[in-house]
Amino acid sequence: MKAIIKKPVITEKATGQSEKANRFSFVVDRAANKLEIKDAVEKLYGVQVTEVRTMNYGGGKSSVKYTNRGVVEQRSKQWKKAVVTVADGETIDLFSNF
Repeated sequence: MKAIIKKPVITEKATGQSEKANRFSFVVDRAANKLEIKDAVEKLYGVQVTEVRTMNYGGGKSSVKYTNRGVVEQRSKQWKKAVVTVADGETIDLFSNF
């Protein structure tokens, strides 16, 4: 079975959303849908998920390199982010696994 949740996204914006609105961000498998993400978060962290939002990133032109063999275009890595909202009164401790 594939790993649906790869890692949490820990940025200033994601940390602010987790403190204020009970929203947590994760990097997930690109083929996973919202129902699979919801089930995985509920099983992994033992919380009730109320909403899941997903976003696809990358895949576009990221840089151009000028080499002795000509111009080489490099594409950015594709990944998917899920923002999960948990029920009121529940929280996910992302730093307990370290």
